[in-house]
Amino acid sequence: MNSFENRRILLVDDMPTIHADFRKILAPELGAASALDAAKAALFGDEITAAAPPFELDSAYQGQEGLARVVEALAQGRPYGVAFVDMRMPPGWDGVETVERLWRADPRLQVVFCTAYSDASWEEVLQRLETRDRLLILKKPFDNIEVSQLANTLSVKWQATQQAAAQIDQLEEAVAARTAQLTQANAALQVEIAERKQLETQLVQSQSLASIGQLAAGVAHEINNPISYIFANNGTMETYQGQLFELLRAYRVAEAQLPPPTATSLAALREQVGLDYLHDDMPTLLQESREGLMRVRQIVQDLKDFSRIDTGQEWQRVQLHQGIESTLNLLAGKVQPKADLVREFGQLPEIDCMPLQINQVVLNLVLNAADAIPTGRRGTITLKSGCDCGTHVWLEVKDTGCGIPSEVQPRIFEPFYTTKPVGQGRGLGLSLSYGIMQRHGGRIDVHSLVGQGTTFRLTLPVRRAETAQATHAAHP
Repeated sequence: MNSFENRRILLVDDMPTIHADFRKILAPELGAASALDAAKAALFGDEITAAAPPFELDSAYQGQEGLARVVEALAQGRPYGVAFVDMRMPPGWDGVETVERLWRADPRLQVVFCTAYSDASWEEVLQRLETRDRLLILKKPFDNIEVSQLANTLSVKWQATQQAAAQIDQLEEAVAARTAQLTQANAALQVEIAERKQLETQLVQSQSLASIGQLAAGVAHEINNPISYIFANNGTMETYQGQLFELLRAYRVAEAQLPPPTATSLAALREQVGLDYLHDDMPTLLQESREGLMRVRQIVQDLKDFSRIDTGQEWQRVQLHQGIESTLNLLAGKVQPKADLVREFGQLPEIDCMPLQINQVVLNLVLNAADAIPTGRRGTITLKSGCDCGTHVWLEVKDTGCGIPSEVQPRIFEPFYTTKPVGQGRGLGLSLSYGIMQRHGGRIDVHSLVGQGTTFRLTLPVRRAETAQATHAAHP
């Protein structure tokens, strides 16, 4: 049997005789019908055809009772396919109200009005029900064939409607499944695009870092040699100064023994050249020159430490604080006019990393922290470090700047996204920093409140993942 076939019919009429007539037409006794068909075949020589299955007919004598039967049938999962409803059923609901309530309970129900006359015009009935295309009318007295045809036709219509609804549901499920597949494919594509962009930016960064290393090597080579000469000459000048001053002291002692004209001439010359002033000022000048040379030498060394030009981008075991200090020295001129730098460093073990890249991350975060401090207000940038259980180290860069709005925070690590004015930022710093931390097996987290400031926290493993795995494999 077709799973959508439904030959259940509800008759709602206040006249018992109508129910008896409908039962004879739609649900005759099978034995009598079979005997009649056999006699007809014997008399006229006809073939006995398989009779259509009878309808399952239920009766209700008032609209309220009809509604109760519809609700009960729905609850049992055996809904009615067709309902024949009388127009006048005093003292209860009339046919129009009955149909209204039946359709609220089961909109799929096919309905036929049975009537000889009505208290309302058909135009009023149609207007109340607002379903002109679904109403059929059976005039009393009715013909048996007409009743049978309506019952069969509407049962088939109910079946077709259910089949169409099932097909639509299947189609919607198929569309939903396909949409989900496309959504997943699109999400995967977006991830791939984002990864490719990140790889491209990392390639650009790698090339930039290589250029910085070459520049640092050239600067170190070009500056260190003349600085060495000047530094050596400055030391020699200090030695010469001491010897000259010793000779001048001897001259002054001997000056009293010279003839008056000569002594007077030397005194006048001494006053003219300001020998006493030179005696006091020359050591100061030489000392300042030495300090300046030491500063230049330190800058060159900081640049070398920052870029690690002596080793390139190799994994090394280094002390993190050394690279941080070198980076901060390079940024002193940029940061000190706007903020106080506070160091709260803890005890850190040496870690496996690519120092050049970690220094680049620190550089980006400190520069961003300085840029976040509003013009005209001096802020504070605090660098704090520590160690977690000996397996990870962390570094926090905290500023007292303007903060990052919550709606912006999810995007700050996207390539080329920046909140800075046009021309003041390319939107690559944080993206590249994120990639560097990922490559090191670490992470970068942010906490920010508008008007209070921002804290970036870097977390790095003490040992390189590959090294740790190799050690574990050798010593399980």
